Amino acid sequence: MSNKNRLDRRDFIKYLSLGALFSTIPLSSKVSTTPHVVVVGAGFAGSTCAKYLKLWGGNSINVTIIEPNSVYVSPILSNLVLNNQRTTNQLSFTYDKHINSYQINMVYKSVLNIDTVNKELILSDNSRVKYDKVILAPGIDFIKTNNYDFTKVPHAWIAGEQTNILKRQIDSMVDGDDFVMTIPKSPYRCPPGPYERACIVADYLKNIKGFTNSRVILLDENSDIIVEKQNFQNVFNAHGVDYRPNCKVTHVDDTNKTLTYTEGSITGKTITAKVLNVIPNQKAAKIIFDTGLTGGGNFAPINLLSYESTIKNDIHIIGDSHHSSQPKAGHIGNSEAKICADAVLRILSNNPLYQNPKTNSACYSPTSSTEASWLNAVYKYDAVNNNMVLVDSSYYPKSSPSSTYNYKEMFKWSENLFADTFS
Repeated sequence: MSNKNRLDRRDFIKYLSLGALFSTIPLSSKVSTTPHVVVVGAGFAGSTCAKYLKLWGGNSINVTIIEPNSVYVSPILSNLVLNNQRTTNQLSFTYDKHINSYQINMVYKSVLNIDTVNKELILSDNSRVKYDKVILAPGIDFIKTNNYDFTKVPHAWIAGEQTNILKRQIDSMVDGDDFVMTIPKSPYRCPPGPYERACIVADYLKNIKGFTNSRVILLDENSDIIVEKQNFQNVFNAHGVDYRPNCKVTHVDDTNKTLTYTEGSITGKTITAKVLNVIPNQKAAKIIFDTGLTGGGNFAPINLLSYESTIKNDIHIIGDSHHSSQPKAGHIGNSEAKICADAVLRILSNNPLYQNPKTNSACYSPTSSTEASWLNAVYKYDAVNNNMVLVDSSYYPKSSPSSTYNYKEMFKWSENLFADTFS
């Protein structure tokens, strides 16, 4: 790898991924009472947004996070739990800094519904929380083919106990057992993630556990590898991953660990394995549908200058549940959160929205216990189509194949992102 590429990457992480995105930030509200902004969900998008609302808004704004869990387990790096390079405890974060450093009110409950007329959130204990603005960052929900048991056939696409279930199942394998994994139709959370996981598991079984007779079979509903194609294909070849495109899961038998699927035009195919890792197709979280924010689709349409719903006023949607051309991932959620925080403060202060926002998506994908690849893209706002487009399609996305250098840099990138979100 050239020194130029290394400098580009360091500059990218330093200047684009984690720094403030705008030159002017409104710091005071012109309304007579202190506005209350409620953030629902506290992953990479929600936690970042709440933090920057207080960093930039100070005492001119009250911020509450409503989140059912007091600990967040990062999906970023969670595949490294499967090969013993990390534990879920090492990827767990609390909200102590949000409470103590930024004076954000934490409410550990779920939101049942939103009364948009009275501007109230109805919580799981039937209590109500009033808002002036609500920012929804609830993540994703799954579209299951049938009502099978996630504890028997884990998705491990929401990190934590699901990750540990999958790890225990992999560790129970003996030589000759097969691992079958599925990839949902795009869009889904973390586009490189399933390919990354297949590489990690194949390397672990072959090079760490020393298996010679086990197979890693990857059934992809998409017509081809959708991201970093050459890199992942090279690693698949090296690790012996059996990659099969155009495979759509139609039924999951969690008792016999059997999948029924179509492959192209061939229907009714079946495959049985010791470990099934089915990642279902995905849609916006339930609260998005319950509030009528999807407009008939699987994800919520928004104004990408502010992330405000185009269906209902004063509701903003960041992260995985909204519809845009940006990938659904933790890093991009962190970036979107800052645009949304800036926009909300501008709206509350009767200032015009920033007209030229940019977001960036960076991702390191571990492909073994010692190597990782790298990919990044920068997006800018397209006012004509209310969309985010690549800044320079001839230059972005940039990528780098799997290497030990990228593996080391991956931890610097992730620590910076973790700190920017949770510290």
